[in-house]
Amino acid sequence: MRESYQALIDEVSQLLGTPATLEGRDFSLIAFGAHEGGAAGDDGEQAAGPALDSVRTRTILQRRSAPDVRAFFESFGIARASGPVRIPPDPAAGVVHGRICLPVRDRGVVYGYIWLLDDGTLELTDARLAAAMAVADRTGAQLAADSRAEERTGELLHAALAERGGDARDEAVAGLRAALGEAASGPLVLVAVAPWPEEEAPGAGLGPLPAALPRLVAQCVRDGALAALVRLRTPHGVDAARTAADRLLRAPGRAATAESAAGTAGPTAGLSSPRSDLAELPAAWREARAAARAAAAESLPSALAEWDAIGPYRLLTAIPRTPGSAPDPAVRELLRPAHRELARTAEVFLDCAGQAGRAAAVLGIHRQTLYYRLSRVERLTGLDLDEGEDRLLLHMALKTQRLG
Repeated sequence: MRESYQALIDEVSQLLGTPATLEGRDFSLIAFGAHEGGAAGDDGEQAAGPALDSVRTRTILQRRSAPDVRAFFESFGIARASGPVRIPPDPAAGVVHGRICLPVRDRGVVYGYIWLLDDGTLELTDARLAAAMAVADRTGAQLAADSRAEERTGELLHAALAERGGDARDEAVAGLRAALGEAASGPLVLVAVAPWPEEEAPGAGLGPLPAALPRLVAQCVRDGALAALVRLRTPHGVDAARTAADRLLRAPGRAATAESAAGTAGPTAGLSSPRSDLAELPAAWREARAAARAAAAESLPSALAEWDAIGPYRLLTAIPRTPGSAPDPAVRELLRPAHRELARTAEVFLDCAGQAGRAAAVLGIHRQTLYYRLSRVERLTGLDLDEGEDRLLLHMALKTQRLG
């Protein structure tokens, strides 16, 4: 019978009479228990205590520990331990209060940690700690089972996203529908986060799916991107998908890994339109990846774009990319680095529907300066910006160039 993580951590809190906190092996918060009005943060410290150390404050705000804090705790051998580990306070590291760590394992593999606030009165040989370790073992078994189920669901999602139909995809859709149960009826949104290395585990930095992101029901890595299937509360409210995308973008090491792997400024995320039929997942996956490309093209501050709001990129991202293909001859000269300012001027002018006043205001230049630059654009391209078709060609060429 499946036990909830909250019930397991509450049992530990009651056994020991002190707040306990359950974290994944990546130090992401899974559950915390309270005792006598106190509440624990995700490093095991009591919220109602006399002081808040910087470690607890930071991890509560970020829902996980910082890399330096993780390194500090792991230096005490908690990843190798099979029993309770006492960790003394270290104000220099921001750890004002000591902790006792109970490793959460299954078949020798560590899946997380239970943290206890340590006031120095509890001996590691105390019988209550032995009972708490028994709960930790049950917790490890549950985490392991959830991890295996998540892996299987991810395999089904990967197959269900295939562009080509056939029996294999139909079987995957049927299997995914059975695995998701009620959630399969939607509404659902696919989130794409790219780039995401194929060899990296899709759940890296997330912890168990049900605890870390309750609305995220399946995930896999495909086509160099992470696919995350998110269930919405309503067909028109995509807040849950935006939250999932933001969490995935901020997963520990995610930006650095993507930048190193792809030579980019970092990953971007895209959201598909909501769906209610798992058979539509391939189309939703195209939309999500297109939106992620649009987010990268526009350098959006949030690094997130939604298919319903990416405008011309809905068409441009559908055009097959040919490696090494050159831009249209008419704009080739304009796109040289030496003319970057002219290209931006032309794009802003066209984004502003050819309204000179608006374009000049956006660019922060005088209207006469704008007209001078546009005349140079016409000479370089041979296009007439008074002609609609020429404007369309230039506009699409500039947007396509952003997609890379």
